[in-house]
Amino acid sequence: MTGSPLRIYDIMACDVYWDFDGTPLPKEQHKFLVSFHPTPGVPTPDLVESITARGPGGYEVAFTNQLFTPADTDGYIYDRTLDYYWYMVNLPTGFLPGGEYTIEVRGTDGSTQSRTRRQDGDASRRLVEHYTARREQLLDSFSPSGREELAGVPGDGELECSWRTLDLDGGPDAYYIYRLAQGRSAREFDTQNLTWWDNIFIQRMRGRADAGLNRSAVRVGAGLEADTSYAYFVEVTDANVQGETNICVFQPHQYFRTPAAVAASAGA
Repeated sequence: MTGSPLRIYDIMACDVYWDFDGTPLPKEQHKFLVSFHPTPGVPTPDLVESITARGPGGYEVAFTNQLFTPADTDGYIYDRTLDYYWYMVNLPTGFLPGGEYTIEVRGTDGSTQSRTRRQDGDASRRLVEHYTARREQLLDSFSPSGREELAGVPGDGELECSWRTLDLDGGPDAYYIYRLAQGRSAREFDTQNLTWWDNIFIQRMRGRADAGLNRSAVRVGAGLEADTSYAYFVEVTDANVQGETNICVFQPHQYFRTPAAVAASAGA
């Protein structure tokens, strides 16, 4: 792969506890993810021939080179703020057995590269057990929530969202990732078009070893639009490095709305 513009940044092979409301999918799932360094001048999907995940007992699953959507949770996601892509596939077939998992990427230029990580199923189950035992208390702690209308239209850094963390009730230390987008439902929440998110993986890469650790609040680093519905969700993980993550808990979406803009008074 010497000289290939297609370069893996990191991978995930981990369990997912899918606690979104209104979904027919089982809560116990798993996912594979591979993120790439930016490929300036050409979209990364144009450089990908195939991506395959492999694990114990002959397990194998192929990623699809298509746009990732809520309806088809298999494909690529583009982060326009950092100009990079990652591919993800969610599998509604239960948690992963412990062991080594490898993701192999073949490029259209004939290059091949791979990364391997070991899944710790015990760590995954411990975090999920603490979460499910305290679920109602955790969900009641979110603010804003309940489709409330905010008092005003927040500018950049003016909206604070907060929640309760597992460690406050004797649970494990964990890392918290916040994502915000326009929408009135989980189906309308567009992963490809986030208003703002707290990318703890990039923060860790830039030297913040405790990025996301037991974080119970964020200030949204973007201004919001007037008279608009928003949804956010907070993901709980056991690591802030993709290749070290064993579990992702997707907590239910929370909703709020901004008020209509106040018209300027005459003569102002």
